[in-house]
Amino acid sequence: MTRIIVLPHAEYCPQGAVIEAEAGQSLCDALLAEGIEIEHACEQSCACSTCHVIVREGFEALEEATDEEEDLLDRAWGLNPCSRLSCQTVIGTAALTVEIPRYTVNLVREEKHG
Repeated sequence: MTRIIVLPHAEYCPQGAVIEAEAGQSLCDALLAEGIEIEHACEQSCACSTCHVIVREGFEALEEATDEEEDLLDRAWGLNPCSRLSCQTVIGTAALTVEIPRYTVNLVREEKHG
């Protein structure tokens, strides 16, 4: 099992969390399995950027993002050099520390039009 530290997020994980996940599982699936209800509007089909996360530790141990993922990340709020889509991030054996950004593209749009 791989250890994942999730930094505190006001809505999804107010206290932060430390979870264990199986290698080969997507980061999004691991978060959802532990009750961290990260947005994933496209149902993990790599068609949006709502499951954007920033990998604060362990980024270099992950497989590289595909061109498709990189193109979608360009639309993510708060893009960072260590940004990934959690639905496309395959967990390996290295521990990870992840941050769920404060906003998603969905939330930003709702606030502007709401």
